[in-house]
Amino acid sequence: MPSLTSDWHEGESAMHEALKVPPMRNPTNPGLPARYDMRIMASPLVALGTVDARGRPWTTIWGGERGFARRVAEGVLALNSVVDRRWDPVFGTLWEGEGEDEGEEGGAVVRRERVMSALAIDLETRDRLKLAGGMIAGAVVKGDGASGVTRVQLAMAVTESLGNCPKYLNKKAIQPHGVEGAELKGEGLPLGGEALGLLERADLFFLSSTHGDSMDTNHRGGPPGFVRVLKNGDGEAVLVYPEYSGNRLYQTLGNLRSNPLIGIVVPDFTTGDVLYLTGSASILIGEQASSVIARTKLAVSISVTETRYVKAGLPFRGSVIDYSPYNPPVRHLLSEQKPHVSSQTGTSSDLVATLVGREPLTPTISRFTFELSTAARWNPGQHVTLDFADELDNGYAHMKDDDPQSLNDDYVRTFTVSNGPDGSSSRRMEVTVRRHGPATGLLWRHNPRVPLDLPVMGFGGEESFRMSSGGGVQNVFVAGGVGITPLLAQASAGGLLGGLRLLWSLRFEDVPLAVESFGRIPGLAGVTRLFITGGADGAADGLEQVREMGAKVEMRRMSTEDVAGLKGQGVKFYLCAAPALLGRLNEWLDGEDVVWEDFGY
Repeated sequence: MPSLTSDWHEGESAMHEALKVPPMRNPTNPGLPARYDMRIMASPLVALGTVDARGRPWTTIWGGERGFARRVAEGVLALNSVVDRRWDPVFGTLWEGEGEDEGEEGGAVVRRERVMSALAIDLETRDRLKLAGGMIAGAVVKGDGASGVTRVQLAMAVTESLGNCPKYLNKKAIQPHGVEGAELKGEGLPLGGEALGLLERADLFFLSSTHGDSMDTNHRGGPPGFVRVLKNGDGEAVLVYPEYSGNRLYQTLGNLRSNPLIGIVVPDFTTGDVLYLTGSASILIGEQASSVIARTKLAVSISVTETRYVKAGLPFRGSVIDYSPYNPPVRHLLSEQKPHVSSQTGTSSDLVATLVGREPLTPTISRFTFELSTAARWNPGQHVTLDFADELDNGYAHMKDDDPQSLNDDYVRTFTVSNGPDGSSSRRMEVTVRRHGPATGLLWRHNPRVPLDLPVMGFGGEESFRMSSGGGVQNVFVAGGVGITPLLAQASAGGLLGGLRLLWSLRFEDVPLAVESFGRIPGLAGVTRLFITGGADGAADGLEQVREMGAKVEMRRMSTEDVAGLKGQGVKFYLCAAPALLGRLNEWLDGEDVVWEDFGY
């Protein structure tokens, strides 16, 4: 985090050039302006970063109550916090080699400068303030070496400061908590089960980096699971996370461009467990990012070199109040089963789909017909990826409270193709979709009489999601709403129904989709159990129709008992549903032969 007098350092300038950021002044303040005093005192947490004797950054979190951090002199920040002295890597680094000097309560006194950075953060009000400088002095004012519990005071000279925006800060209520029960549960690689579980649940972490002259500590937040584990094997672990649209200062990434070493702390606010990591980061831009995480143009991968997993090692606990409205959906690794990340077939880069028809099926579901600029080939049940950016992208914006999700939206959408190709290829393509978000909203409101041309990025879909045909029940397809579409295209090709059972969860108002689907594919109703949720006047005729067509109708949600009788029969389960139902199904079918897709937009 350079000062105003030094402007941007070389790494930051390189990131701005790589990401085509227009020229701007560095807003970092020299010193610690008085206007930041109340923001610091109101922050119940401070994330701290420093560098150990081997040049490796580490990050920790202190605090738990408002007022533990405050400015005590011109440019001086003071902290007074309970700390787990045995396993906290920042405490260990700052007090390293100082045990010979005894304080009043028998603890070590530190009188030296050590490069540091800090992030004062109030998750309840979504406020954060970056600070950089160095340690002046510190003292253990009360310590118990046997239990590892220590209360420390630390003075930090602040040379640079910068207030940050509230984007991606998930609101949490924070309370102080002791660390008497802190216990080291794991070190080294690969990451253990508890550490992997924490990463899977985490909706934020803190990271520290340095370019040599100073340090930077900041926050990264998102929906739970936004941090992905790319590799975890003997002696290695690689994490990756998407860099969401921010203020485009790229101070952290600029540091990493100059010096890839990084220190991370991942807290569990419920239990106080904490994962400390240090390693080396790689910045992934454009295709490098999208080749690892779906629909991501900027990401960071971290090759972990050392870890500590500490049970109950944090001096606070927290509970979720609300998630940031700017959080995009979790973006999955290409190795995970997601329709929009599957391999693409060889389609021409200039292939265009022109909207030529719209058929409303229910109040929220329609079928759209496109004419392709040239004939294309796809297999029944595959998906098509369309680029809506030319129609919807309004360019960069830092904050946009009226539409926060748009700031990380590349407007690339994937839809299952509802029809199979006519012969080896076709120019007519149909998609059946629910209105949800800006892309489908555009399809809904656009007048088909006016050409709407959308670039086709390709067709895709794993071969493992194609069902086999034959006698006996071989395939069980479980669908939620428009998750029926991969089945419709495959069933239309014929020869599938004899070995199929369909469990289909559907909203009451969407029953007309079932009527239309059963009418298009004779015999499909006879192998279907419909689970209808909600209720409304006017759909009773539709329910009677699907019953007359041969479907069994259940006026309730699907449950584990509905799939229990099909387990252990040697069948293959194909799941296509929204994330909530999909998660439950994967739990219910644990140990079965299961493949899945979801239709998250």
